[in-house]
Amino acid sequence: MKTLVANFSKQLTEAIAIGSNAKLTPSASPISNVLICGLGGSGIGGSIVSELVAGNANVPINITKGYFIPAYVNENTLVIISSYSGNTEETLNCMELAIAKKAKIVSITSGGKVAEISKQNNLDVIIVPGGMPPRSCLGFSLTQLFFILGFNKIITTNYKAELQAAVKLIDDEEQNIIAEATSIANKLIDKTPVIYATTNNEGIAIRFRQQLNENAKILCWHHIIPEMNHNELVGWTEKNDNLSVILFHDREEYSRNVTRIEINKEIIKKYTSHITEIYSKGKSNIEKAIYFIHLGDWVSVILGELRGVDLMEVNVINHLKSKLSEI
Repeated sequence: MKTLVANFSKQLTEAIAIGSNAKLTPSASPISNVLICGLGGSGIGGSIVSELVAGNANVPINITKGYFIPAYVNENTLVIISSYSGNTEETLNCMELAIAKKAKIVSITSGGKVAEISKQNNLDVIIVPGGMPPRSCLGFSLTQLFFILGFNKIITTNYKAELQAAVKLIDDEEQNIIAEATSIANKLIDKTPVIYATTNNEGIAIRFRQQLNENAKILCWHHIIPEMNHNELVGWTEKNDNLSVILFHDREEYSRNVTRIEINKEIIKKYTSHITEIYSKGKSNIEKAIYFIHLGDWVSVILGELRGVDLMEVNVINHLKSKLSEI
């Protein structure tokens, strides 16, 4: 896993090449909305990208992380199926439902049943390299989403150049990223992380939470600002130095959210002395997101090493899938 994290920029470079050469076909009907279907490491790219393009996308983009699709899906819907293995049962069910609704379907997968169904139904599919844990392949799925949205004229930003700039950024910053990640990981030993970010970075917070779950084998939670100011903030009422707050900051954050963060810190400091602030680097939102993702991934593997756990092991997930297959 450590090697896979270290090779993230190489994965992104390969993913850009794959997206640039993808054989996609135009939709027969005008696209009025987009639905991205996927779970876990295959699905988090949809959460992140939908936030990154919210200010540019010309139609609504929604995410589903379950077995079913919304009633509005029809021939005017672009449905993106993201399943790294190609065998995620929830996503396969969504795919079958989308086919029945005659939606425009594009899949991102390394093979499996998704690739088979795509071939049988003459559907667009982008094949990415297989054989790795899905959580280590976010670069592949996230990048293809930009190319699919761009091809279908849902977004008009120069996403390819921004992705390339993000590759250069994390390459240039790699040693600084590892040093910062090491410092953060050491602060999280024997602590329960509480992850906060503002609304436009919720996908980043979720990604970090998921990586801490799977790589470091710990529980944690996340919430977003300003929503948590209307509920969770009230829960900070007891001293608990076992909680360690991680705050993701965008250096171009909306001024009212900056004020909220400062007030939140004043309140939270009364109940835990452990608050770590992480600041974005990069010019575009894509660069900032890639930087945050890479830093968070490094924190998760370094913390896992400090805890002495097997970074790759996900036996409980395999057990769940095995039990479900028996039914």
